[in-house]
Amino acid sequence: MKRMVIIMMTLLLLTIAGHGSAETLVLKCGHSNPPSHPMHVQAEELAAYVKENTGGRIEIEIFPNEMLGSDKQMLEQVRMGALDIHIAPQGVVSAYTPKMAAIGLPFLFQNYEQVAAVCDGKIGEQIGTDLSKNGMVLLFFWDNGFRHITNNVKPIRKPEDLKGLKIRTPEDEMTLAIFKTLGANPAPLPFSELYMALQQKVFDGQENPSTNIFHSKFYEVQKFLSLTGHKYETSPFIVSAKTWKKLSEEEQKVLTEGAIKFGIKNRAVFKAQDEKYNKELGNLGMTINQADIPAFQTASQPVYVEYRQKCGVAFIEELTSTIKSTK
Repeated sequence: MKRMVIIMMTLLLLTIAGHGSAETLVLKCGHSNPPSHPMHVQAEELAAYVKENTGGRIEIEIFPNEMLGSDKQMLEQVRMGALDIHIAPQGVVSAYTPKMAAIGLPFLFQNYEQVAAVCDGKIGEQIGTDLSKNGMVLLFFWDNGFRHITNNVKPIRKPEDLKGLKIRTPEDEMTLAIFKTLGANPAPLPFSELYMALQQKVFDGQENPSTNIFHSKFYEVQKFLSLTGHKYETSPFIVSAKTWKKLSEEEQKVLTEGAIKFGIKNRAVFKAQDEKYNKELGNLGMTINQADIPAFQTASQPVYVEYRQKCGVAFIEELTSTIKSTK
């Protein structure tokens, strides 16, 4: 009798465990940054929040460092339903809507209040609508900061200092357009391959926020950091439409609230760390200089002409007027 009770208890526990695993939906989330990066840290916090607030029904596994493919590949996986979530650079997202690229127009934003006014307002909604037509659900605009230039040749003070330098860019038409206009020789490369490419001197330099430069240890393979702030970049938190349909309304609500909550925190952390690492990178041996911003603004104006044609004059005017009305 005692043996029968043990067998029955064991079967009961296995049944309960089996039901638990069947009820748990595991969502995979990919991004391109290392585990020390604020994007990954906030993604892990989001995963804990979602698990707790869905009673364990939804678990999110985070895959950093382009473990699931390049950003371009991951976004395509999301579009096709093969990947659940991608915290994506705006450059690869802009392949599905040129309005996304316009967020990265040179020297468009002066502060994070303007970023919030654009991304969290009507323009962000328009971008979300465009993505919904391509199998993607945009939950919030996470952050990737204001970008600066590093290289191993010389300090970049004026646009002419870039002439002929081979600069790595993301797979982003806007960034390529900016650096071509400024006279550099830009070429795209996946982020996960960048450190080795710089180490092997395939490129003279690259451009990234100071937070990315620090966490990816580019200070080990780059000498000069020039503070240009030439472009702001967001990182949209995108869910596959196929995954979204699997979730109940309550689960959708929890995931949305979490994406917003930790997206706002991600922006704040990124802003604070960028300011911190501009100093820290100097202590690590980089030579830091402030670029001539007015000269760069003037030199990059042809990019605005190009994107008025791509996005439409009305959209660019709505974008710039939203920013002007926000202090």
